[in-house]
Amino acid sequence: MTSNAKKIGARGTALVAALAAFALADAAHAADHIKIGALKSTNVAATYIAIEKGFFAKEGLDPELITTETAQTTAVAAAASSIDFGTTSTSAGLFSLAGSGELKIISGFYDEAPGFHNFAVAASIKAYDAGLKSYKDLNGHSVAVTQVGSPVHYSLALIVEKYHLNLASIHILPLQSIPNMASAVKGNTADATVINAISINPLLNAGEAKLLGWVGDETPWQTAVAFTQPKMIQQHKATVEAFLRGLKAGARYYHDAFTGPDEKPKDGPNAEEAATIIAKYTGLTPQQVKASLAHVDAEERVDTKDIIHQVEWFKSQKMLKDDVNPPSVMDSSLVVPMPGR
Repeated sequence: MTSNAKKIGARGTALVAALAAFALADAAHAADHIKIGALKSTNVAATYIAIEKGFFAKEGLDPELITTETAQTTAVAAAASSIDFGTTSTSAGLFSLAGSGELKIISGFYDEAPGFHNFAVAASIKAYDAGLKSYKDLNGHSVAVTQVGSPVHYSLALIVEKYHLNLASIHILPLQSIPNMASAVKGNTADATVINAISINPLLNAGEAKLLGWVGDETPWQTAVAFTQPKMIQQHKATVEAFLRGLKAGARYYHDAFTGPDEKPKDGPNAEEAATIIAKYTGLTPQQVKASLAHVDAEERVDTKDIIHQVEWFKSQKMLKDDVNPPSVMDSSLVVPMPGR
């Protein structure tokens, strides 16, 4: 080979290497950046796991987790394009925005189910000592919630319905944040609250509140969903589908870590790893995580019948317009219904 040929060959090799490096850099840059809104809570586990285990990255997504304060503010953030996807509890705010065409439910997320400790109903020590010792005693008492129309408000309504109580006699205290709710019960300025496990467990353990029960044991329901804007589905369908694949992989991993074949709580082989991942994102210990787990359907299917019931209830309470069509809040091309629902 002549010296010129060798030089050309060397340049060619260098060019190929440069092009390959450029292609790799471009591929990394091409990862689709998405913002996912969620509260800081153990029930967001499927999202945490999908991020930490690289399930979103495997789908070509670069996820950014945005912490939100309440379910309703998460819905507002999604409608305002501050986040691309919401993964949190349902609410009147979500259904109002979905009913007006600004958001669409695209999958399930977590739910209330027997044996799982997600939402608790707890009483203050003062109210408990005065006779508030069960759900049947809630009439005439004050109950702290985040906001009117929030998921904990709806949980209370389901308990009221089950025990034939009078919701109008219960004084709803919308305190705007979960820490405020916990403080109100601890300080005896609210008789009771419906609150997530990670916020009430420290008070229960310290003897600063009394547990009346767990919502999932009383009234199972589709507590949370994933949602996005309709224009996101129309303009970036591939991204939405990639997001759902990543989320479902996280859900499957979580489900198998903490759920037995009968859909009751049971540790699987990856329970410790999953608990450690959730602990990293919530600031809890793995032991605290295990004491505050929600149920997650492995396929993130949706109890569509329950979603319709929720919308109808919010309409009956005048929190939604009468013209909101319940099935329209869900994207039928993406939502996978629970069998028989």
